[in-house]
Amino acid sequence: MNYMVCGDKYRICVLTDRLIRLEYSENGKFEDRLTMMVANRDLQCDIKSMRHEDGFLYVETDELLLKYNEEEFSSYGLSVELKSFGTTWHYSHDNTGSGRNMRGTARTLDNKDGGCELEAGIFGRDGYAVINDSSSPVIVYDDDNRDGKFVQRQADSLDLYFFGYGRDFYGGLKDFYALCGKTPMIPRYALGNWWSRYYRYTEESYNKVLENFEKEQIPLAVAVIDMDWHVTEVDPKYGSGWTGHTWNKELFPDYKRFLKHVHESGLAVTLNLHPADGVRAFEDMYKEVASSMGVDPATESTVEFDFEDPAFRDAYFDKIMHPYEEDGVDFWWIDWQQGTGRKAGDVDPLILLNHYHYKDQEGRNIRPMIFSRYAGPGSHRYPVGFSGDTVCTWKSLDFQPFFTANASNIGYGWWSHDIGGHMMGDKSNERLIRWIQYGVFSPIMRLHSTSSPFFNKEPWTVEEPYHTVMQNFLRLRHRLIPYLYTENYRAYKDDKPLVRPMYYDNPECEDAYSVRSEYGYGENLIVGAITAPADEGLRLGCVNMLIPEGRYVDILTGRVYRGGKRRKLYRDIASIPVLMKEGGILPLATDDRSNTTANPKDMEILVVAGADGKYELYEDDGSSMDYLGGKFATTLFEVSCEGDTLKFTVNPVAGDLSLVPDKRNYKVKVLGAVSSEGEEIVMELKDVDASKGSFAEVTGIKLAGNNHKEEVFKLLDRAWISNLVKDMVFGALSRMNDTDFLAWLSGADISEVLKDAIEEIFED
Repeated sequence: MNYMVCGDKYRICVLTDRLIRLEYSENGKFEDRLTMMVANRDLQCDIKSMRHEDGFLYVETDELLLKYNEEEFSSYGLSVELKSFGTTWHYSHDNTGSGRNMRGTARTLDNKDGGCELEAGIFGRDGYAVINDSSSPVIVYDDDNRDGKFVQRQADSLDLYFFGYGRDFYGGLKDFYALCGKTPMIPRYALGNWWSRYYRYTEESYNKVLENFEKEQIPLAVAVIDMDWHVTEVDPKYGSGWTGHTWNKELFPDYKRFLKHVHESGLAVTLNLHPADGVRAFEDMYKEVASSMGVDPATESTVEFDFEDPAFRDAYFDKIMHPYEEDGVDFWWIDWQQGTGRKAGDVDPLILLNHYHYKDQEGRNIRPMIFSRYAGPGSHRYPVGFSGDTVCTWKSLDFQPFFTANASNIGYGWWSHDIGGHMMGDKSNERLIRWIQYGVFSPIMRLHSTSSPFFNKEPWTVEEPYHTVMQNFLRLRHRLIPYLYTENYRAYKDDKPLVRPMYYDNPECEDAYSVRSEYGYGENLIVGAITAPADEGLRLGCVNMLIPEGRYVDILTGRVYRGGKRRKLYRDIASIPVLMKEGGILPLATDDRSNTTANPKDMEILVVAGADGKYELYEDDGSSMDYLGGKFATTLFEVSCEGDTLKFTVNPVAGDLSLVPDKRNYKVKVLGAVSSEGEEIVMELKDVDASKGSFAEVTGIKLAGNNHKEEVFKLLDRAWISNLVKDMVFGALSRMNDTDFLAWLSGADISEVLKDAIEEIFED
């Protein structure tokens, strides 16, 4: 039970020992209803004391000391001290600007060439942050509306939430989700590759795209059909063709056949919606919708879009959405950007669209997912987010890793970007590949672009060597699904977003707060996105990264690093840094060609030698809400290293065994070590019974570092620099030991970037 103290014009509610609600109202009326942001205030907290002293009210918890003069909120009259962090918040009229707020996310990246201003998050560099919930709509529940009715409240009172979590970022998120609702799991198919393009496809041409992906042996999981699925050329008397609900039969003469074929190809389907203009007389379902809304169809009057009206919502879902879903549409791309209702005081229709679309699926035991824009704090309850029409430039790419990770500061973990950029900009295959590499290690991997004939991202239109790199990374994305789906569950159960800033796990390291292109990717991976062109001489891109304490191996290149430092990491076009710490375990699917995202029969497990570790794989049916009732299975993998022996154990599957194959084959690849003969270590576990488990063991292993001479030679051989410089550097390396060579290198008359790239190789 939380603690509450009230006065004539104020109410203070201690929700946890680090979370306080602060309300002030001149008329003494306070808000007890839930809001768009707040889904639950019934949290647990015991205060240490409450007292009045020297004209002030003092409320103390284990972590906070609130001081208030019981008058109108002011900087001198209201403060909260973080006792263990040593800082104090004083009320200010901007509310969220204090405490050097670390910011959250933004509604859209539409037309942004680079960065944009972000809304407030729940963390600050001074250990605290304030979220203003004064103007968000409230939710009213009644017997006739189990999904709630949103009502815009009067903004004549203050409703603030003080978060004082210091550097306990996971603790802050856990309480935020307790207050604002859990991040729900998304369907398994959403974690594969999405194909999307704003393009006037026909049934034949879209099927040809799918056929070409199959020829390329590149797996897909989601087929996106942008707005041209519906009629867009309409009589001007009806307005524009932006809104539409009727299939364009010139392009898709038999849309049911088309949807069936896409499903038979192993893909889910989403269609684009711009519903702002309502349902007009040219639509196939107009008569049904109009009649149900009391509009005489003979008048051809538009049935106005009004999602606050339950009757309109019922007609919208019953007459349009549900029939199309029965035909094969799996979820909807709600492309709403208007941001306002039809009249003053209306609730933002984006909030309503996101909420009711999500609840509509949830109520039918369908794992809900929408594809829509961010509508403010609380939007994490309605994944997945569409970030808008990105400008195709290096600046836009450079902003996205930071933007995505930083969204975790407001609990928003499932952004989907236009990978490769949507429009404008210029052509650069290098940038396209770097964007795809980032996309593979982002929450949702959705290739997208505009309809320009010069803006092609189809892999078969991309020249070598970029074509092969694109193939490899898109295949890798599907192999990652077992790991990603487990982290999907972890985001729901443990309140840990898939993508998180580096300071979440390294809160005391100052460098962790300034590496904008590096982020944690689930429990076991650290990714550095390369977001700038390669050095012209070295022909290598680079990213500034913090390597935390410990020993790490890049899972893509095998390069080894000793942590506890910040430095640039260099990669050719075929790779980006993806680091896993010793003891880390990464479960992968072995099938990287077919469109299936099902729980795999055969798996490859990457293990970094050097320490003990464990990882629990999570699996369920991937599509229903049954996981909430315990219908899932978990498999605990363990690695132990003792002396020169490494043991990998697959424990018996726990939970519902019907969800996983009876027997599995595992290929265990050990990184960061070699056999006694200096060979790569690979162990095979055949036909492992799910109910029994198994293990494999290898002895005589030894930890391995980087092959300095070989890697320096490759770096020099690749570079477009003077051959005399190459000979000088390699000659010095060949005649010196590592210590002497590095001392020589530091004073050598060569470019600093070449020195740095060479020194990276010796970081093992």
